[in-house]
Amino acid sequence: MVITFSLVPMALLVTFTYLPFLKMIQFSFYKMRYIGPRTFIGLKNYRDVFSRTDTIAALLNSFYYMGAGVIQLSLSLYFATILSFKVRGGNFFKATLFFPYLVCGIAMGFIFRYFYTRGMVLDSVLGLIGFDKASLPFWLRERSINNYSIAATSIWRYMGQSMVLFIGAIQSISPEFYEAAEIDGANRFQQFTHIILPMLKPIITLNVLLMVKGSFSAFEGPYVITNGMNGTATFVVLMHQLAHEAGKVGLASAMAIVLLAIILLGTITQKVIYRLIVGEKREAML
Repeated sequence: MVITFSLVPMALLVTFTYLPFLKMIQFSFYKMRYIGPRTFIGLKNYRDVFSRTDTIAALLNSFYYMGAGVIQLSLSLYFATILSFKVRGGNFFKATLFFPYLVCGIAMGFIFRYFYTRGMVLDSVLGLIGFDKASLPFWLRERSINNYSIAATSIWRYMGQSMVLFIGAIQSISPEFYEAAEIDGANRFQQFTHIILPMLKPIITLNVLLMVKGSFSAFEGPYVITNGMNGTATFVVLMHQLAHEAGKVGLASAMAIVLLAIILLGTITQKVIYRLIVGEKREAML
């Protein structure tokens, strides 16, 4: 009976996930368009991924989002720690901080494209607090600042999601731990470092994995806000441009395989480091 009910989901999974993935691997060894002749070129597409200046620059742009992810996780943990306990208006602040995550990514892109436009929202706010508007940079045009500007939008959008995960984990901690710590004279910061933080390791690991994956696969923000212009193209944005605008389907397929390998490597490395740290701490306790 279980096998019978699983046939349709498995058929859909194989048809729309595994088979396209295998075809993508096949395409990565060809010079081709979606329609037309195909030429087998072996590993040339993979060599191009690591030799073309545009692909390397797009890959390096992922580190802007990774830096923003570190800030996002830090702020999420800070607000989650505060809002997990009785705070006046706590539910309002939770809803307010979580709301950006519910906004469609395309809508978010249009919001920030208007927000960063010269003379619009950000410039007007900075002008009100004393900045000279003429001296402000072009937030989306100048290469020294545009990637920071776009990466900052991910902090606004994903902070609420991480915060909710942290709040759920913090509220699952037994109150007895806090009572025992207060009896021993531990202050709030000591309770955070010795009770909350150790208990959050699985959720922190999950959020770090999501952050690494999101950093290398960022698409909606840079695509909608700048369309990857002025050096803001991420790896996925460039992949889209090469496949659907330049017609280099083989190269784009190779980029997708490389991206998958990078994410898997980052995930495995993070898990190995986490287990080593946990193992060393257990040995120290014994």
